[in-house]
Amino acid sequence: MGAFTTMTSKGQLTIPKAVRDALKLVPGTKFFVTVRDGQVVASPKNRQVKDLAGMLGRPPSGEVLSVEQMNEAVRGIAGEEDERITRQWRDGRK
Repeated sequence: MGAFTTMTSKGQLTIPKAVRDALKLVPGTKFFVTVRDGQVVASPKNRQVKDLAGMLGRPPSGEVLSVEQMNEAVRGIAGEEDERITRQWRDGRK
């Protein structure tokens, strides 16, 4: 699906209604905009991580974590990585 639109002097585009409807876009939807092979690509970020739950099936280990447990694990890893980077910076290493 595609449609033509025109960029305003402020760099704004209107997403045609047929495209908004097809993607279930609502006012306030955030987009990630990038350039790929000389084209503007705008990807809507209208899904949350929790919407993706279960799409890969049950984990091979059989262990199921809650969102809170996953968030805690990510925070722990991010904290460890921050400490490692800070140590390297202080030591003058790259």
